[in-house]
Amino acid sequence: MAKRSVPLRPHVQDALTIWGQLIRQGRIDRRWTAKELAARANVSEQTVLSAEAGSRGAAVGTVMDLSDLVGIPIFGLEDRAELAIRRKRGEEMLSLLPSRVRRSKSGSVDDDF
Repeated sequence: MAKRSVPLRPHVQDALTIWGQLIRQGRIDRRWTAKELAARANVSEQTVLSAEAGSRGAAVGTVMDLSDLVGIPIFGLEDRAELAIRRKRGEEMLSLLPSRVRRSKSGSVDDDF
């Protein structure tokens, strides 16, 4: 796969950095080394360190798995079973996202800047 030639937008890099810091803090709170977290996630220690550094090269699934292992709520849901419950009910997953990123019910778009 070719490397991305366009730099990340600053707010995206900020989000990755914060997410990585949360993973690191969760790991430290549990008194785990990066190597121990890597073993629990079945990834390399370098992958853990890369995610903690906010690298865009870490796969989103891996970052979410690391987050779950150290207790970071995914989509802001504290209850791990809530995602499965919503999926089984067939609820719209977009309801997990903040309202500002969802389409409005009216279908009209206010693009007057």
